Amino acid sequence: MNSADLGRRVGVPSTALFTDQYELTMVQAALKAGTADRHSVFEAFTRRLPEGRRYGVVAGTGRLLDAVENFHFDDEMLTFLRERNVVDGPTLAWLADFRFSGDIWGYPEGEVYFPGSPILRVEGSFAECVLLETVILSILNHDSAIAAAASRMSLAAGGRGLIEMGARRTHELSAVASARAAYVGGFDTTSDLAAGFRYNIPTVGTSAHAFTLLHDSERDAFRAQVDSLGRGTTLLVDTYDVAEAVRTAVEVAGTGLGAVRIDSGDLLLVAHRVRQQLDELGATGTKIVVTSDLDEYAIASLAAAPVNAYGVGTQLVTGSGQPTCSMVYKLVARAVSADPAEPLQPVAKKSLGAKSSVGGRKWAARRLDEYGVAEAEVIGTGPVPDRLADRQLLAELVRGGEVVAREPLDAARERHIAARQGLPMSAMQLSKGEPVIPTEYV
Repeated sequence: MNSADLGRRVGVPSTALFTDQYELTMVQAALKAGTADRHSVFEAFTRRLPEGRRYGVVAGTGRLLDAVENFHFDDEMLTFLRERNVVDGPTLAWLADFRFSGDIWGYPEGEVYFPGSPILRVEGSFAECVLLETVILSILNHDSAIAAAASRMSLAAGGRGLIEMGARRTHELSAVASARAAYVGGFDTTSDLAAGFRYNIPTVGTSAHAFTLLHDSERDAFRAQVDSLGRGTTLLVDTYDVAEAVRTAVEVAGTGLGAVRIDSGDLLLVAHRVRQQLDELGATGTKIVVTSDLDEYAIASLAAAPVNAYGVGTQLVTGSGQPTCSMVYKLVARAVSADPAEPLQPVAKKSLGAKSSVGGRKWAARRLDEYGVAEAEVIGTGPVPDRLADRQLLAELVRGGEVVAREPLDAARERHIAARQGLPMSAMQLSKGEPVIPTEYV
């Protein structure tokens, strides 16, 4: 993964304050104690999948690499920290020179993951690794949640087109990240131009009900749109009477009309009626696009409908009820000095209940059955068994502070399709269930 990143990092600001205050106060205390430089290993993972989900999807890796690369404290930030007395003078001096110089390994973007999977491994000094905790988790938790929802919707769509159109239902910046994650998870296009500009995602869009209401008649609105955008455009036909609108649309655009969009009503019933009407009018090639608060279950319920594409907004950008993956970032090993050759000591949280963790720097591999289908996520801290040597999942992302794994977004999208196809058939079910393969520690 060494090809150039296609994302436009236009005017990317420093990400150093996308963090919690305790990251900086820990650095201050560790500097004073003489432990800040201890060689350390942190891992990002999730203890469980969202309830009922059968697999997770890694997304946001490309954004994460940008964030690490742009994590530095400028004069204005340092002044803010000084004026607020967030940290002391020696710590401010240390932050002024900060650039991440460690190594990062992780599951490649688009790969699937399971409980305990070491999705990201960050290695360097304690101080430089701990500073990245919040920005790493904020990106991975958000983007992976959106990509998982998108993946489920992609399965439900069964090869029909998927349009991401949730920009008006979330924060303006999360809208761009959501469109990117949705593309990784299987969506084809986005309505968000910022996402198209930054990440080269195909964009689509024609008109809303307001355009029809602007004109003196629906015919006038359709004629104006066709005159401007051509006969291949998509006309919105549910502002007034759907049957009358379909008839008018074909009269205005001809039988070469690109598509009609339905945004309300009983979509299954209306889609069948519209398809029949279009065919009777000779517009057999005109496609039907449906929108209106769709999620994976609504999409699946329309499998028998003559629908060509689905537009999804709110449910997609909110993770279809699961807006986070509950990933955590934990110190799993550390040495007693800054020397990378110093033996690492496994460390782990031993909390009561479900919040304990497994210590040690980990590798991960996916074991396949005799048919080449995944049967277990295998995680270990010792030597990798020979039988799993070519099935390891972590890839090198950052070496000595330098990003070494930029790739086109389409590579992540294609990787996800391949990873999902390598899972057992039960992964394709939308019904709630346990992770489709178990996690085994060796």
